[in-house]
Amino acid sequence: MVQRLILIRHGDLGDRYRGRYIGRTDAPLSAEGRRQAFALAGSLARLNGSHFLASPLRRTRETAEIALGVDSGLEIDANLREIDFGRWEGMSFAEIAAADPAAVERWAALDGDFTFPDGEGIRAFRERIGAAAEWIATIPAGTVVLFAHGGVIRFLICHFLGLPDRHHLLFDIRPASISEIRIDGGKGGLTLLNDRRHLEVG
Repeated sequence: MVQRLILIRHGDLGDRYRGRYIGRTDAPLSAEGRRQAFALAGSLARLNGSHFLASPLRRTRETAEIALGVDSGLEIDANLREIDFGRWEGMSFAEIAAADPAAVERWAALDGDFTFPDGEGIRAFRERIGAAAEWIATIPAGTVVLFAHGGVIRFLICHFLGLPDRHHLLFDIRPASISEIRIDGGKGGLTLLNDRRHLEVG
């Protein structure tokens, strides 16, 4: 059973997507994102024998393949994809608030029944992340390394720490950051959050 879960957010997507809600959009890494992925390699070099997982979206697969090498045995899990923002995909918060203020008010109130217009519901997202977490906890490897998205990582932290989902906003998960949870009996303790020291130059 897994005892250590390492959570890595994909690298940077570039100015085109910065400050915008990107869920189902299958965007590639920017040049900076690729640099960040290469920088992850040193931190992951000692994790041979770990089980490697990734979201199916291109930005996470690219991050994993650059950081680990293409022959890492990376497994893809569709449950680890980011939430689908529907009509709000690619928009900034200001644009969304101007276009649909009533929906934004429900979203900001952390309504558990909220569904992004023509997109995914918070409840459905929570259920699939919970299903992924329960499966991860049963993997017969001491360490699981997971490449995913900011929202997915925040919800996984809440799941393993036993926190209400609304607490996901407490966690800052930056591009190419590393977080870590120690797991015992399906429950976890956060031992590292949003670590980006590997990106420092010199």
